[in-house]
Amino acid sequence: MASLAFNKNPQALHIAGVRDTHDAFFAQIEGVGTMMDAALLFERYMVEIFGLGGSSGEPGRVRRFRPSYLRLLKGWGFDSNSAEGAVLKGWVESRFGLLPSFHKEALERFGSPAWSNYMEEKMSRRFHDYRIGLQLDLLYEFCQWALARWFCPGHRHLKLYRGVNDFSEYQVIRRASGRSAVVRLNNLVSFTADRHIACEFGDYIIEAQVPKVKILFFKDLLPHHPLKGEAEYLVIGGEYRVQVAYL
Repeated sequence: MASLAFNKNPQALHIAGVRDTHDAFFAQIEGVGTMMDAALLFERYMVEIFGLGGSSGEPGRVRRFRPSYLRLLKGWGFDSNSAEGAVLKGWVESRFGLLPSFHKEALERFGSPAWSNYMEEKMSRRFHDYRIGLQLDLLYEFCQWALARWFCPGHRHLKLYRGVNDFSEYQVIRRASGRSAVVRLNNLVSFTADRHIACEFGDYIIEAQVPKVKILFFKDLLPHHPLKGEAEYLVIGGEYRVQVAYL
């Protein structure tokens, strides 16, 4: 899954047991008339199944200190190297077998201080109540359903962009002719569908053809979430052939 070969010819991915466990929910959203209806059903379903939401039970509100997929997205939006970011990277590691390469600093070897810090943050007990891994499993499967049904039916890739100031977080595997290069991205990384937004985040713009099966979340998936401002996509990493432009 980390290889260029997979990214060129992606295969369908499902997290074992998720759709079977929540078959009634997926059957229900198949019958809705709009993506908004499906998204609202998803938010209410997450509240009911995992006990999320504010004191009034509203889908878009999260009680203080209550771990949820929304709180993880909020933490990621502030800083992908936060404790919430470590939990998300840990979920990718657990479900897809892709180890992170960066968390606050390069993760070069097991047992290093950097790796120990990542392990401590991803396993923090305050984030692992309310079955946080199962919440992310369902979020991923809902995202994949929405992409296939409403956003890019019949397409396997999306063109996405990322702005960076340097390549300290990435391993450049090889440079090809012109602006093309092969880089190894962290196991979870943010992209945007808007090139102008990517320009605000760095002097270099990375353009990639991202398999839709490697998308965990994107801005238009839900009406209530904390990542609305940057047309953001959360993308599972690995080796990507990218085009690099310097502003």
